Amino acid sequence: MKGSRFRAGCKILVGMQGQSDPDRELLDAAALVGHLVPADTVYGFLAGHRVRLFPDEMFADLFSSGRGRPSVPADVIATVLVLQALEGLSDRDALRALVTDLRWKVAAGLALDDEGFHPTVLTLWRNKLRASEHPERVFDVIREVVAETGVLAGKTRRALDSTLLDDAVATQDTVTQLMSMIRRVRKAIPAAAAAALGGDDYDSAAKPVCAWNDPDARNDLVTRLVNDALRLLDVVDGIDLDDDQQQLVGLLALVAGQDVEPGTEEGTWRIERGVAKHRVISTVDPESRHMHKSRSVYRDGYKAHVVVEPETGIITGCDLTPANEGDGPTGVELLAGEPAGIDVLADSAYGSGDTLAALDTAELNAVIKP
Repeated sequence: MKGSRFRAGCKILVGMQGQSDPDRELLDAAALVGHLVPADTVYGFLAGHRVRLFPDEMFADLFSSGRGRPSVPADVIATVLVLQALEGLSDRDALRALVTDLRWKVAAGLALDDEGFHPTVLTLWRNKLRASEHPERVFDVIREVVAETGVLAGKTRRALDSTLLDDAVATQDTVTQLMSMIRRVRKAIPAAAAAALGGDDYDSAAKPVCAWNDPDARNDLVTRLVNDALRLLDVVDGIDLDDDQQQLVGLLALVAGQDVEPGTEEGTWRIERGVAKHRVISTVDPESRHMHKSRSVYRDGYKAHVVVEPETGIITGCDLTPANEGDGPTGVELLAGEPAGIDVLADSAYGSGDTLAALDTAELNAVIKP
């Protein structure tokens, strides 16, 4: 492996917390071109307050082992994450900006010739933050800065909206979900693996052989799968399970009942007509949901909700929900804590009676078409 590729890969294998050197380098960007970055911009603000906002001890819990290669300093990572969110860049484009944009170098306290780091380091940090007890700590600090500086003082409007985010996972039908969950529960729980089942070959990842155009054959297959799922649920009932095993068993119980109904004879099952409102569409990502954008257009995935102060563009609240969650209730939750009397700008998706009543109770002015 060539040296440059090797160094880039090594930066991923971090175990110790990195620290910024308080001594300026010879080609320090802030010292040489810092005067070109206005102090009243985000870049200038981060250049002056980055270390105070994101001190090393704020991220010490992410590197508890104390072993391995030192990470990129926390204040540099936090600065990149903030600027990446501000400019809406991918990881690769964010690191390209860190290398080529003088404003980013000044904000992050880097030298003019600093080559940055590998984009996957951002993935590592996000994973560490996500698994920690305080995953939003970087943006919690930004919220505190916004509150302390009073930048939103006197701003009396909030814009509320949502957008659908497509999930990359493929939608699974009932048979595929049942096969997948029976296979996963048998693999994870020894007692389930030892249970005698009357259905298909669960050691194979292939879809079972069936005359799919024959309704009786389909119902026979569904009956075998559902009965095997119920048999596994009986087997593991009363067994001590860890959290991961409990989640698998719960998901098996869910997919065994969400799409089926009893057949004409006792002990038989068939696919239920219609679709359950909160149907799990994939056991790979069980929180993803199906949503109709219109009568003819549908999407699978999640919904991102945001509240924005329209003049400054500052996002004052955000949330991520399954795609079939209603806009109104989530929007009301995001506006909790906003001062009374502000105008809420939104489209008619937020114009239900319950949503308008909730905004009125919170003493917020709804500029929303019913």
